[in-house]
Amino acid sequence: MRDLGTVVRGIRTPIIKENDDLERIVVDSIINASKNNGFEFNDRDVVAITEAVVGISEGNYVTVDTVSEDIKKKYNNPEELGIVFPILSRNRFSIILKAIARSTKKLYVQLSFPSDEVGNGILDEEKLYNSKFNLNSIITEDEYREYFGDWLHPFTGINMIDFYKELIESEGCKAEFILSNNATDILKYTKNVLACDIHTRFQTKKLLEEKKAKVYGLHEIMTKSINGSGYNEKYGMLGSNKSTEERLKLFPRTGQILVENIQKDLKEKTGKNIEVMVYGDGAFKDPVGHIWELADPVVSPAYTKGLEGTPNEIKLKYVSDNKYSDLSGDKLKEAIKDEIKAKDKDLKGKMITQGTTPRRLTDLIGSLCDLTSGSGDKGTPVVFIQGYFDNLADE
Repeated sequence: MRDLGTVVRGIRTPIIKENDDLERIVVDSIINASKNNGFEFNDRDVVAITEAVVGISEGNYVTVDTVSEDIKKKYNNPEELGIVFPILSRNRFSIILKAIARSTKKLYVQLSFPSDEVGNGILDEEKLYNSKFNLNSIITEDEYREYFGDWLHPFTGINMIDFYKELIESEGCKAEFILSNNATDILKYTKNVLACDIHTRFQTKKLLEEKKAKVYGLHEIMTKSINGSGYNEKYGMLGSNKSTEERLKLFPRTGQILVENIQKDLKEKTGKNIEVMVYGDGAFKDPVGHIWELADPVVSPAYTKGLEGTPNEIKLKYVSDNKYSDLSGDKLKEAIKDEIKAKDKDLKGKMITQGTTPRRLTDLIGSLCDLTSGSGDKGTPVVFIQGYFDNLADE
């Protein structure tokens, strides 16, 4: 009788550097972990690799000056430029902002409020609701400083408007900030606009194009190599991270080839059909800081075919409390096992699924992996999951 359900293990690997053979490192690390820790492989186990080491190993880097060169070319050396809805992040956006500042003489920065797209706050919400402003207002930089300028992020102790303004002006560029939730308000200041939002980027760009703005999105910057630089043809600058003060690591490009090759290698070495994916930020929200973790354009940019789709599960609590409310103990357990075995192949829309999580498998598993590996010093850029696709009826 099985006593364990899903088991998640962080797999330690060597420190991965540019041009390393990541496929070999991942496979060897998992095989060695199995030998040293006494676990075996099964069909439908999952191996997940963080996107950071994929981008590092493939050398997908770009310098601040190269990003600036691409922006200048697209806007024809603009005297002024506006950006809308950038996230408030020293790791994710500050180095991109440095490149933007090098591209122009005057930069208008329009921020959403009371927080950015992924939940980073910019002002005291209680003060906002007791002020003359509302979510449809335009708040100038002077007004922000008068009413909300003493605000500091509760976790970092930083006011990001101050941080961003200092960064922009250190590049010899003038900066003016506006707070507004209407993307087209930036057009009151300039017609040259770079849409910096992530998950709403297509809607934002469409709204601005309808108003005759000259607009690109971050996903359209660095989509081609410039003088041998890194690039990402699909996501551009989205998913990038600070590497140094003058260089960014871009979202990986070769993930699909990598996951398919690892799957093939593991099949040869273990005899099992193991699913493989690349994962970035998980998609979950911090209940205290209110930060929605997903600053990458997707949770998983590459995965094998067995990870397509959504869970097809029944809600045990619902079945127990309703259909089998008169049973208990072993009889209840056996009845529910039979219910699971007899469930339809597609339960979408049926009441028996209510309360189960209606999300894609790659988003669920990627979030699990991101929580397991963390973003600090655990040293486990590979996560190995067993039993994720099992249920109570499996023995």
